[in-house]
Amino acid sequence: MKLTLRIWRQAGPDEPGRMVTYEVPDANPDMSFLELLDVLNERLTLRGEEPVSFDHDCREGICGACGVVINGQAHGPRERTTTCQLHVREFSDGDVIDVEPWRSVAFGVVRDLMVDRSGLDRIIQAGGYISAPTGSAPEAHSTPVPKAVADTAFDNATCIGCGACVAACPNGSAMLFTSAKVVHLNSLPQGAPERASRTLNLVEAMDAEGFGGCTNTGECTVACPKGIPLDSIATLNREVLRASIGLR
Repeated sequence: MKLTLRIWRQAGPDEPGRMVTYEVPDANPDMSFLELLDVLNERLTLRGEEPVSFDHDCREGICGACGVVINGQAHGPRERTTTCQLHVREFSDGDVIDVEPWRSVAFGVVRDLMVDRSGLDRIIQAGGYISAPTGSAPEAHSTPVPKAVADTAFDNATCIGCGACVAACPNGSAMLFTSAKVVHLNSLPQGAPERASRTLNLVEAMDAEGFGGCTNTGECTVACPKGIPLDSIATLNREVLRASIGLR
């Protein structure tokens, strides 16, 4: 396959950026998109040019490290698929593909396709956990959890923190990410003691990072590679109201 890649190149956070065109005349349809970038980078290096910087780690759709905007879509055209799991066969011979970093005020560009997503980490640090005394793990069945509650918690726990929801949202909102963390932990009996404080602390941290407000456009859940439901945002709003009036 012959592909033309138009890639955002930016030397640093304070440097101007621009789209640069590269030709890949012999792309293998079975490559992942990141492997396509690897092939391009190898050729750039051999020519003495600066390779394209991009985030990646496990390349198994688990870690949430990868993520670019491909032809205007976070993670590319295939639903519920991370960039590292997207294959070149999703495109056609001769296609021109635009590749850009996540776009958000809260996600500053570090270099090329790499962005600073540490704001999501700070949201987690504000309360995305359950405090527990040290010691051995409790017996699995010592705290019964109804099936429906367990399913809700698990669905939200699948969030990998990639930031696609923020990149897809026209407001740059992190509500889907934050709601996934709140709903996951608040649904479980183990998370009940810190339910109110967790909710308010995570939302406060989200606002402090400069993420935009949510207007329920739904682009976030469409872009989410794990399919976190839009209902989670509604649940977060109810949790905020509940915590604000002192209910626990």
